[in-house]
Amino acid sequence: MGAVLFLDLDRFKHINDSLGHPVGDLLLKSIAHRLKESLRDIDTVARLGGDEFIILLPGLQTAGDAESIATKLLNSFSAPFQAGEHEFFISTSIGAALFPTDGGDVATLIKNADAAMYRSKAKGRNRVESYTRDLTAQASERIALEHELRRAIERNEFTLSYQPKVSLLTQRLVGAEALIRWSHPTFGDVPPERFIPLAEENGMILQIGEWVLERACQQLHQWNQTYDIFGSLSVNLAGAQLRQPNLVNRIEQLLTEYRLQPGCLQLEITENFIMSQTEEALSVLHRLKNLGVQLAIDDFGTGYSSLSYLKRLPLDILKIDQSFVRGLPDDPHDAAIVRAIIALGRSMQLTVIAEGVENLEQQQFLADEGCEQIQGYIVSLPLPPEEFCATFLRITVSDFSDSTARKPSL
Repeated sequence: MGAVLFLDLDRFKHINDSLGHPVGDLLLKSIAHRLKESLRDIDTVARLGGDEFIILLPGLQTAGDAESIATKLLNSFSAPFQAGEHEFFISTSIGAALFPTDGGDVATLIKNADAAMYRSKAKGRNRVESYTRDLTAQASERIALEHELRRAIERNEFTLSYQPKVSLLTQRLVGAEALIRWSHPTFGDVPPERFIPLAEENGMILQIGEWVLERACQQLHQWNQTYDIFGSLSVNLAGAQLRQPNLVNRIEQLLTEYRLQPGCLQLEITENFIMSQTEEALSVLHRLKNLGVQLAIDDFGTGYSSLSYLKRLPLDILKIDQSFVRGLPDDPHDAAIVRAIIALGRSMQLTVIAEGVENLEQQQFLADEGCEQIQGYIVSLPLPPEEFCATFLRITVSDFSDSTARKPSL
């Protein structure tokens, strides 16, 4: 028996983009050296291109041997890598395909190992996945989805929905989050968790992110013509957008074009992206802050924040990830984490908002602990613009919230 391992480095693009290709190349050499050290003399290591490596494992006795070797390789990434004066901790996602079980020719084995690697990415990265037959169908679907994604904007298949944010103190509307939706004529409603990672991989996230920014500003301008200003509208910014040199100028241009006060726009940036960046990213955030827009750190608690770095960021809002809200108030770990995030936010004079709030018990716990804002099904699902303004821009949230207890659970 033999095996093909397909390795793809996790978040390697961040290193290339922030520190430059020469540093990235040194890191690739360091990784190649360690891969060779971790393998047998009869094995072959090849760099396929970019940050992808292929490993050939001949002469295996059992199928389990391939997984054992792949796990050993994965564990070899636990120690830091040296690249010139820099030291990096980086992980990899590995897919494995067996010969002759999973393919009898080069192209099939590589294709199947690649499909297994994508499943490793989808399951959270930094793991080994073996090929199974169902992955062929999934890979075909993924290719079809990517093809259709490239044409979604010109076909007008994207829309924005708006989820309200409510003050726990006043029970009034304080803002909303713009959330992208994709309705495809054949695939139906494609959830963002399926197409956003795809867009980030193929570079389409820049085009999609620009569309979301402009459409949100346009919508806010329309509402301002008819309704009182209700607070800030938040938009998620992808890491790739933050690396664009013209981002600050583009946002300034949109604010001017749609006659918006900068404070009406809130930009949400994920914790993992912020923590992986350098002084250059910090500079962009400060320039955005100087424009007057609000900055929020999204998914807070899911990454590995350096508190010394966090205090240097010009933030306005900490957003508690819904994975911690889900277990409230009964799960002691979730309760402890949420208490700590709220205390941290308050001590840094940041507004704390919890997402994914679904019931009165969660709402009460958050209110008691000093969380200031919530969003989630207890207030409303994300709504199309016409429903959002009909429901929230004409009546107060205190009138509306009394009915939430009688709503069916969603």
